[in-house]
Amino acid sequence: MSDSSWQKGAATSVKTVLVTSAISLAYLVISYSLVGYKVDQLVLIAICNGCYYISATSRKFILGFSVFVIYWIIYDYMKAFPNYNYATVHIGDIYNFEKGLFGININGKILTPNEYWRYNGSTTLDIICGIFYLCWIPVPMLFAVYLFIKHRRQLILFWLTFVLVNFLGFIIYYTFPAAPPWYVQLHGFNFIANTPGNTAGLARFDAHFHISLFHSIYAKGSNVFAAMPSLHSAYPMVVLYYAVKNRLGWITAFFATVMVGIWFAAIYLSHHYVLDVLAGVATGLIGISLFEYIVEHSGRFKRSVDRFAAVIA
Repeated sequence: MSDSSWQKGAATSVKTVLVTSAISLAYLVISYSLVGYKVDQLVLIAICNGCYYISATSRKFILGFSVFVIYWIIYDYMKAFPNYNYATVHIGDIYNFEKGLFGININGKILTPNEYWRYNGSTTLDIICGIFYLCWIPVPMLFAVYLFIKHRRQLILFWLTFVLVNFLGFIIYYTFPAAPPWYVQLHGFNFIANTPGNTAGLARFDAHFHISLFHSIYAKGSNVFAAMPSLHSAYPMVVLYYAVKNRLGWITAFFATVMVGIWFAAIYLSHHYVLDVLAGVATGLIGISLFEYIVEHSGRFKRSVDRFAAVIA
């Protein structure tokens, strides 16, 4: 099938409708069996099918974002396979190691940086950190939209790097489950399976504006014991890297500010230790470097990317 025929309406052929419908149904059935029914699943199906059929441009758009959609589904399915079922959860050892390396002496008492900011925060910092933490998905998504408009091959490379960094993080999650600082604040060093997600310091942001924004987000978290590495800290690194590669000028400074802001907010809000953030930075650097190595040394991979880029061009 030629590209021109595909663009003119091949997406509405009987075969294509049957295939997309079968994929959608399979997704719903598998999702129900693994994590149960959620409205989010129907929303995802509606967005994907809607974009695919509305027009050639929207079809290319959802195909360009298909890598992210697959990642999002895998992330959601992690709820069905809690990492604490496969390895011992690290709680007290991480806390004590953090205190030993980065502890702050206040009147003879050693506090972790999270504890220090918990007692010395402010409404201004609550709001600023809440805003930074809101950026962890919207900023990569908006940047991806920009790449779709301006440079679609870079869009594919960006999403593949993003997913590779996540998968490296997932490997660590399942080999080294780790509790976040807020868990210790609430439950001490005792392991409690099926602990629900918690907004931690972000509850102050919600309370200030009389909303439940972060509460609704963290109620859907895939795994509480996945604090190390902090992928919140790795995501903006991937955005910044591709912004630099695409020579975006002043917007690069904005992305750098968001990145550092998220790093600080992760600690200030008791969602991550300094160790988690450093592990997230290392994961981001390793993922980016590994992906660049693959692109540089695999001709087959580059040709596959070029073919996919031609489809959504």
